[in-house]
Amino acid sequence: MLAVLANRTYRHLFAAQVIALVGTGLATVALGLLAWQLAGEDAGLVLGTALAIKMVAYVTLAPIAAAVAERLPRRAFLVALDLIRALVIACLPFVDQVWQIYVLIFLLQAAAAGFTPAFQAVIPDVLKDEDDYTNALSLLRLAEDLEQLASPILAAALLTVVSFPILFIGTVAGYVGSAALVVTARLPGRAEAEAGHFWSDVVKGVRIYTRTPRLRGLMVMEASVAAAGAMIYVNTVVLVQARLGLGEEAVALAFAGFGAGSMLAALLLPRILHRLADRPVMIGGAALMVAGVALTPLMGSLAALMVLWALIGFGFSLTQTPIGRIINRSARPADRGAVFAAQFALSHACWLVTYPLAGWVGARFGLAPAALVLALIGAAGLVAVLRLWPASEPDALPHRHDDLPPDHPHLKDDRGEHVHPVVIDDLHRHWPARP
Repeated sequence: MLAVLANRTYRHLFAAQVIALVGTGLATVALGLLAWQLAGEDAGLVLGTALAIKMVAYVTLAPIAAAVAERLPRRAFLVALDLIRALVIACLPFVDQVWQIYVLIFLLQAAAAGFTPAFQAVIPDVLKDEDDYTNALSLLRLAEDLEQLASPILAAALLTVVSFPILFIGTVAGYVGSAALVVTARLPGRAEAEAGHFWSDVVKGVRIYTRTPRLRGLMVMEASVAAAGAMIYVNTVVLVQARLGLGEEAVALAFAGFGAGSMLAALLLPRILHRLADRPVMIGGAALMVAGVALTPLMGSLAALMVLWALIGFGFSLTQTPIGRIINRSARPADRGAVFAAQFALSHACWLVTYPLAGWVGARFGLAPAALVLALIGAAGLVAVLRLWPASEPDALPHRHDDLPPDHPHLKDDRGEHVHPVVIDDLHRHWPARP
């Protein structure tokens, strides 16, 4: 897995992502303390509203940002968004009203909605070999999981010697460092795209996404993942402290179990995906998550909960890490940024629904009914995935596109291997099965 770091461009991009992730983790802790300082016991309401604002920004602005990105140089676009994020964070220590937090959070997440899909779209252009790309995705997933464990520890250590506003300075340094590393990276040029109307480009990614069978299946799978994942992120603290009667340290250990399972899957995935196609791996991961949530009411100890959360984390990584491979095979290089943005927006739309659902059902009816409802939603999504993302398709379909190049992604199968040219009646509606 670490061999991909020999690529200088990817090494710089990976380092930029790691530094930015650490900065984001510090900001998460500092933002919670800032909310407590301004709102006291209503801090949870403030943070919940900020989370909703974050999701709304992601869902609404990611496709627009992708259309803007197509009209700007890649490196300048990424660097500008990093610097915007740094500037917004630099303002947070000076706020004295809750509404100011909401405005700054919206600006911060608007920049993130542009940065993340654009960053994701660069990586397959840097690492064209699929095995290298798979290793890169696993390495990025591992970095995200490690950040969730390391950033709170680092923040806690810093808070023993400095006040919490200083954490925002660390976040600013992270984003500035990320921008500096992107500047030094030699990014490949963007594939030439057909000039189109701006608003047509805004919806292009979603249009491709909804017309491609495996991407439609992926979209429904994200709903299953969000249903199961919402139980983890929303109700873990209630489950540990209210039901098991344990303290804050136990909450951290439960989340550590989830992170450990996700990291283990990220380490194993390159070998797994070398032997198995993405579809069964991702469906199996989603099924593991849904089954784990269904078993949640049976957990009577912290040890049992940590094991279950680790299994769900393992499934989470199985479903999320290969997404880049699926998109890479399903879109032309010129369209890749738009499709990554569509994936970003649609997946967060699922979380925007399941987050409040998990909290509302849990608070109103209890944790067991919440787990059951979320598991049923996840199971329904898995059934839909099996219908929308077929394991195979006919070798020949009615043909209208005689000029498809031999390397077009729709002339590749689910493993990314080339197959014989087939007949296609809609450029983004069908792809060939393995002959």
